[in-house]
Amino acid sequence: MVNGDGAHEHTEEAESKQDRNGEVDGGEESNEQEVIVIQDTGFTVKIQAPGTELFDLQVSPQEMVQEIHQVLMDREDTCHRTCFSLQLDGNVLDNFAELKSIEGLQEGSLLKVVEEPYTVREARIHVRHIRDLLKSLDPSDAYNGVDCNSLSFLSIFTDGDLGDSGERKKKGNELEQIDCTPPEHILPGSKERPLVPLQPQNKDWKPMQCLKVLTMSGWNPPPGNRKMHGDLMYLYIVTVEERHVSITASTRGFYLNQSTTYTFNPKPANPSFLSHSLVELLSQISPAFKKNFTALQKKRVQRHPFERIATPFQVYSWTAPQVDHAMDCVRAEDAYTSRLGYEEHIPGQTRDWNEELQTTRELSRKNLPERLLRERAIFKVHSDFAAAATRGAMAVIDGNVMAINPGEETRMQMFIWNNIFFSLGFDVREHYRELGGDAAAHAAPTNDLNGVRAYGAVDVEGLYTLGTVVVDYRGYRVTAQSIIPGILEREQEQSVIYGSIDFGKTVVSHSKYLELLDKTSRPLKVQHHSVLNEKNDTVELCSSVECKGIIGNDGRHYILDLLRTFPPDLNFLPVDGEELPPESQRQGFPRQHRHRLACLRQELIEAFVEHRYLLFMKMAALQLMQQKANKDSSKADAPGKELEESIPGLAQAKELAETLVAEDGSDPKSREVVLNACKAVGSISNTSFDIRFNPDIFSPGVRFPDDSTEDVQKQKQLLKDAAAFLVSCQIPSLVKDCLDHSALPMDGATLTEALHQRGINVRYLGTVLEFVDKTPAKAQLQHFYRIGISELITRCAKHIFKTYLQGVELSALSAAVSHFLNCFLSSFPDAVAHLPPDELVSRRKSRKRRNRVPGSGDNTAWASLTPSELWKNIASEAQSYYHFTIQCESVDQVVEKYGLQKITLLREISIKTGIQILIKEYNFDSRHKPAFTEEDILNIFPVVKHVNPKASDAFHFFQSGQAKVQQGFLKEGCELINEALNLFNNVYGAMHVEICACLRLLARLNYIMGDHPEALSNQQKAVLMSERVLGIEHPNTIQEYMHLALYCFANGQLSTALKLLYRARYLMLLVCGEDHPEMALLDSNIGLVLHGVMEYDLSLRFLENALTINTKYHGPRSLKVALSHHLVARAYESKAEFRSALQHEKEGYTIYKNQMGEAHEKTKESSEYLKYLTQQAVALQRTMNEIYKNGSNASIMPLKFTAPSMASVLEQLNIINGIIFIPLR
Repeated sequence: MVNGDGAHEHTEEAESKQDRNGEVDGGEESNEQEVIVIQDTGFTVKIQAPGTELFDLQVSPQEMVQEIHQVLMDREDTCHRTCFSLQLDGNVLDNFAELKSIEGLQEGSLLKVVEEPYTVREARIHVRHIRDLLKSLDPSDAYNGVDCNSLSFLSIFTDGDLGDSGERKKKGNELEQIDCTPPEHILPGSKERPLVPLQPQNKDWKPMQCLKVLTMSGWNPPPGNRKMHGDLMYLYIVTVEERHVSITASTRGFYLNQSTTYTFNPKPANPSFLSHSLVELLSQISPAFKKNFTALQKKRVQRHPFERIATPFQVYSWTAPQVDHAMDCVRAEDAYTSRLGYEEHIPGQTRDWNEELQTTRELSRKNLPERLLRERAIFKVHSDFAAAATRGAMAVIDGNVMAINPGEETRMQMFIWNNIFFSLGFDVREHYRELGGDAAAHAAPTNDLNGVRAYGAVDVEGLYTLGTVVVDYRGYRVTAQSIIPGILEREQEQSVIYGSIDFGKTVVSHSKYLELLDKTSRPLKVQHHSVLNEKNDTVELCSSVECKGIIGNDGRHYILDLLRTFPPDLNFLPVDGEELPPESQRQGFPRQHRHRLACLRQELIEAFVEHRYLLFMKMAALQLMQQKANKDSSKADAPGKELEESIPGLAQAKELAETLVAEDGSDPKSREVVLNACKAVGSISNTSFDIRFNPDIFSPGVRFPDDSTEDVQKQKQLLKDAAAFLVSCQIPSLVKDCLDHSALPMDGATLTEALHQRGINVRYLGTVLEFVDKTPAKAQLQHFYRIGISELITRCAKHIFKTYLQGVELSALSAAVSHFLNCFLSSFPDAVAHLPPDELVSRRKSRKRRNRVPGSGDNTAWASLTPSELWKNIASEAQSYYHFTIQCESVDQVVEKYGLQKITLLREISIKTGIQILIKEYNFDSRHKPAFTEEDILNIFPVVKHVNPKASDAFHFFQSGQAKVQQGFLKEGCELINEALNLFNNVYGAMHVEICACLRLLARLNYIMGDHPEALSNQQKAVLMSERVLGIEHPNTIQEYMHLALYCFANGQLSTALKLLYRARYLMLLVCGEDHPEMALLDSNIGLVLHGVMEYDLSLRFLENALTINTKYHGPRSLKVALSHHLVARAYESKAEFRSALQHEKEGYTIYKNQMGEAHEKTKESSEYLKYLTQQAVALQRTMNEIYKNGSNASIMPLKFTAPSMASVLEQLNIINGIIFIPLR
């Protein structure tokens, strides 16, 4: 699966596919047709721009005219134009028209670029665009986490683009020039873990200065009489040659005026250099600008587009170098207008987010092009909304937004900014008093978000959810929601026509809502049920009671407060008088939790229902067999013992059950069979398998009518079974997957993902670790245990950090954060906090201010935290939250006891809390001074949770492509995945995690089918995209680097392959340390490449390390270990150390013989190689004896030492990377 959320989509997709195409079989063909429609053949038009030669441009009929504008603004020779129209035969083309709708536009048409007069808006856009061009190689936006910029370092290791340079480099014999020795810290066994190499220096980033200053002039805005001369605004510029000039932006373009800093003289200077583009003007007055700007644009266009395209959601970097702060007119202007009042694209008006989010949902979805358009619109609005909500949430916490209820206490305030409603995660008005107070108020938003995600995925027409984003920033949790039209004018009591506003004391229902929610009942497994209201009347619901239905002024049916979409988790919800099944009790459940909102995850519900379905099939089949046997036995009185032998396998069970369904219950015997099986698995229907949950069971305050007592009992049992299923099936299956390496978590994020995929909540982390501790094969799970402990500790630290930060005022933020990190990670026993010096002066004044940041205002309590106190708190948090015991009183004891790395803990806590630190070497282990000072804390970012809208059609193609590949139809698989890639691009734009997975699979297929250059090009994109979208040291990025290295090697780029592997190894050491099964694969790769370039000693260090790790994690009898022995033997053979080579090959031979038998080809190969080694050893011995006997005049037979052929090295590389060349069918 691409990323975690996919596991629960199959059923819905199958259903929605049925609805769309009438019947499933017709689906495939109609899809094929639709795809053809989309890929209308492109054609070429000629473009003529002022001052440049004619050039050809490839376009497609689907494109809009606007997209040609974008291309021209990006091209090296036309990038300085923004204010122009495109004309065909003198007619101006409409920006938003699709090319196919324009009359007379065809292959070979000539489009003219015509300069248009400026307006204030166009002039601003022009200046902003020029600023972007000047900044295009500057990484500071990526460090600051703005405008969806993020870092990428691949090009440093590949020296620019791989494709073309690959050809150039192959010419010379490459072996001579490579220096293969990696830095000391990358070698096996090295204990140092430096941080600085995480961000290697990019020589392109040394800024080429084009201008010293470009800012808005103080003379803005132009006075009335100048407006009438066409003045739009004034700019102030200092060139590299120190010339100070003042420039007028007018409707006709840009020219020099005669103003200075202190005198205003708007008359044109002489000469005025009037130019339509600011770049043309500056090139005339500053030779340095002309030269550097040209060079800069050359470099900009040479960069891979994936290094500069914006990502759909902001990615933050937890490390950054010290960057000089430069003057920047556009950023400064943004800060003044603070973009609060308006969004960039629509000056002067805010966006109506709710309207945009709901309208995109209403778009038609009858055929593929329509669905693509709809999904693209949904995705775009969503990523814009997430960005705006994040910016607003930060503004709220930083105190820049006025509350709508300013009179109330700060924790209770609510805010509206940019048509988004913000509330804080505190228990306001004791709403959650019964459920756990602030802890419940903190958990509710994420539960609600999961509900929004689930209803959004079902996508029922006519049912609307709110745009929802949850932001954690500076210790506060902020929920951002789009606003239902009209809701602010009414009291909540009047608005709610379905559900309950007081957790079930008063409940109302509504037929339209029941009809809409009924469509979600099956996919979300929510049971229709009745509850009693305050008058003891029965009210029918199809959701939990808190789920409220409100009809907005726009007439749409909204549902909100979806925090109990999924049923409660009884393992963490002790209920008087209820007993859990023994599987749960044995593990010490039920346990007290912080709040009573603990729910099961959707993935768990899916897995549980699937599990019950198999059970249902088996039971039905078993009974049928019995009936059959009874019939037979009545004829022949045969004893019933054959029955035991014939208990059906799954395939038979399915067959039998299908015959049952086909008889549609006419046969009373089969009806009885189904009835019994239904009862046994807890189905809510007696005639077919159907499991749904009632989310209101065990909700305090909800009462059920008397006639549903039996039903409620059934539901209670189902919930207990589901809770037991998590503990008795899902946790063991996760551990089993880790043992056989089908799950390979490398850090906290990938561990969490592995838990979530199997429906295990992170609150079970302690239970999972205890289970691992009791597993007999504990030694082979050491990597998993270590990552689990580190995740548990950093999450406890995060919980403490959250409350710690709430008491810190803004001026003390960096001091407080560095003090916390010192207490957490530094060996220095008495870390002392530095209070900001002006603290004492300002204390008295600020007492009077009411409108303070939410929380407890001035507070220096944070400064008294000590390392021992923090670690005591971490241990007690681990005990109370995860029910796990850590017996350690300091960071050094923890590191010692569990084999953790401090640098890894630093990375995990920084990513979880949004801290950004200065990239330098930290001395964590000094007992004399703390590791961090306040200068080391550069920034604190928000941690954002939102829904990821899916590209469903693309995803279908991707899945069918994967299926084809697994059946061995590579060609067809490749076509389907290429198609998926097109559709993904259509919906998500160029950058997205799912596109990354698509590219990786494509590259692998290209490689298997022998197209190495294409494999290289696709994998290069996958690496760049993974760096940009997931992060430069995300485990996924590390694996992409490894794949790219293999394809580089196959393409003959050996030194690049090595650099990439060393980079992967460095990142992996930083992220999880050396002791990890994946490290064995990496080291085998490095060892083989080094063997190929004849660095035998170095090669052996890596191969022997791989052998050690493989033996530890796969067991000494595994085939992986046998292969490792063989690789080590080959390296010894190349060094002519035949005795060691023989020893290793014998080990390998023994494993093959025991596992595969004498006759297997692997065993035979190994025995051949043993013979060959023995001959070589004997020959060498003869020669040596000859030399001893006859001294210098011995006649020596020359020994044959062959450098390993590239082909043989590549063959071994393919084997260890699991690439099998299947004969194409």
